Amino acid sequence: MALQTDGISKHFGAVRAVDELSLSIPRQGTTSIVGPNGSGKSTLVNLLSGVLPLDGGMVIIDGVGLRVVRAHETPAHGLTRTFQEVRLFDQITVWDNIMVVLTERRLFPSLLERVKPATRQKAQHILESVGMWEKRDSLAMDLSYGQRKLLEIGRVMAMDVQTYLFDEPFAGLFPQMVERVKDIMKQMRADGYTIVFVSHNMEIVRELSDRIIVLDSGALLAAGDVEPVLGSEEVIEAYLGA
Repeated sequence: MALQTDGISKHFGAVRAVDELSLSIPRQGTTSIVGPNGSGKSTLVNLLSGVLPLDGGMVIIDGVGLRVVRAHETPAHGLTRTFQEVRLFDQITVWDNIMVVLTERRLFPSLLERVKPATRQKAQHILESVGMWEKRDSLAMDLSYGQRKLLEIGRVMAMDVQTYLFDEPFAGLFPQMVERVKDIMKQMRADGYTIVFVSHNMEIVRELSDRIIVLDSGALLAAGDVEPVLGSEEVIEAYLGA
């Protein structure tokens, strides 16, 4: 398994946002995480990526058990993520936003580092893959919202890990940009990476997912193949409102 949890919990006062949750995500393929508002989806992603500390339990990344997950260490364990609110270096170019990741990983040293031709080729490949090569000289702050999303995806691709967590990657995008992000995720899946994404859009979930996890009130409601899970009575009642 690429990613597992063993009884992980996160409480905010009396609210059990994630409640002793155990789940498994296969090494290859695409897994979606769905559930009603407040079900714990984003909290789960934050726990898996070390943005929030665990109150209990263990995260297991590629066989390594972690009771303390530190955000800056997750790429070394083979995992990275995007955010609902895009996080970029706004004052530098699209190209340099990728180079920061591929080189020193700290902003100013990375901009001064002498770059190898192979690194430049990799940066070009990433920007071409996400459709941002023509914007390489633009400042990140001048990009549209959709372009910023694409650049953030390019930045996590530059991490070159096994498992990618996408938190609401389609939220707020125009249809053309939605299709581009879907194509990127499909290609990453075809290349053998583990893709995990949170979404409210059931059409996209059905199109992209090999497997689905449904949360409700911080607990696991159902997991498995997409159509049987979405067609189950408990999921329909709890989430789809039918």
